[in-house]
Amino acid sequence: MVAAFSLFSILFSNVSYAGDWNPSSQILEHISDAHEFHFFTLNKKPVTIPLPVMVYSKDKGWSVFMSSRFEHGEQTYDGYRLLEEDYIKENKLDPAIFKNGKIYALDADGKPESYASVKVYDLSLTRNAVQVLISVLLLIWIMSNVAGKYAKGQGVKTAPTGFQNAVEPVITFIRDDVAKTNLGDNYEKYMPLLLSIFFFILINSLIALIPGTANVPGNIAFTGMLGIVAFIVIMFSTNRHYWGHIANPPVPLGVKPIMIPVEILGIFTKPFALIIRLFANMISGHVIILSFIILIFIFGAMNTALGWGTSPFFIALAVFIYLIEILVAFIQAYIFAALTAVFIALASEGGHGHAEGHEDALVV
Repeated sequence: MVAAFSLFSILFSNVSYAGDWNPSSQILEHISDAHEFHFFTLNKKPVTIPLPVMVYSKDKGWSVFMSSRFEHGEQTYDGYRLLEEDYIKENKLDPAIFKNGKIYALDADGKPESYASVKVYDLSLTRNAVQVLISVLLLIWIMSNVAGKYAKGQGVKTAPTGFQNAVEPVITFIRDDVAKTNLGDNYEKYMPLLLSIFFFILINSLIALIPGTANVPGNIAFTGMLGIVAFIVIMFSTNRHYWGHIANPPVPLGVKPIMIPVEILGIFTKPFALIIRLFANMISGHVIILSFIILIFIFGAMNTALGWGTSPFFIALAVFIYLIEILVAFIQAYIFAALTAVFIALASEGGHGHAEGHEDALVV
C-alpha cells in the first residue's frame, strides 16, 4: 500500500523542485492535526474530506460550518480564516503569535487578530478527534461482536471461528503474560483496563498507517490522556505500604532527605515515561517514512534523472519501515499495557499477598 501511494505521489504530485519548497513543512503537515483529511493533490487540487468547524468568540458567538468553506486556507468565512504557512509568510505575520493550521477572527480590514485581542475557542471535530471516535466505535463493534459469540456458546462449547479466533489468543496473552504475571490474584479487576489500553492503542496505530489518515498515537494529547488514565488507576491502587515506602524509604538515615524527593518525583515520572515513550516511537516512524519519500524530491531538485533513479531505493526503504511500523504498533500497545500493570503492581505492593507477582514485575 505504501509503495503504491509513494509511486502515485511521484507521478502525480504538483510539488515543484524550486528552492522555496520546504520539506519539513510537508512532514509537519502530515503528523500534525488538521480540519480535514488530506489524501493527495492532483493537478493542484487537494483531494480531501472536510470536517465540521465549531468556533466560538465573545463578539461573534457560535459559528458552525464545514472546513471546505475555507478552501484550504485561501478564503475567509463568517469573519474567520484558517491560517496556512504561505499566508503567514506573504503577510509577514509573526509566527510566534499566528500559528499554522489555527483559526483566527478577522478585524474590520480583513486581517487576522491575535488571540490576545480576540480569543477564538476552537471546538471543531479535527481529524485526530474524528479518528479517535472512529477507533472507539471500531473497538466497541469488534469486542461486542466477539463477546456476543461467547455469550451464545461459540468458543466455549465449540472452537472459536473467524475474527474471534484471532482476538482470543491476544486476550489470553494479555491475561496470562501481563495481568497474571504482574498483578497476581488481583488481575481480573484490571483486565478491562489493560485490554482497553492495548486494543485502543493498537487500532489507532494501525489506522494511522493508512495514507491520508491522522497519526493519532503520535499526538502528545492522545498519549497524555492515556498516561493520565493510567496515573489515576495507579493512585487508586496504592496502599499504606506504598506511601510508607515513599515517606520513609528503606535507606540509611543520611540518605533519606535525598531519596524522599526522588520517590515523590517517581510518582509522576512513571506515567510521564508511558506518555513520552509511546509518543516518540509512533511519531518517529511516520517521520522516517515521509523523509524517505521526500528525499526523492530533494534529489530530483538536484537532478531529474537522479530523482527518478533513486526513487525505487527510497520507496523500498519506506516499505521496509512501514512493515516495521506494523510490528511497532503491536509492541508499543503491549509495552504500554505491560508497564501499566507493572506500575499498578508496584503501587499495590503487599496488598494482594502475591510476592512472586512483584518479583516478576521488576523483571519485566
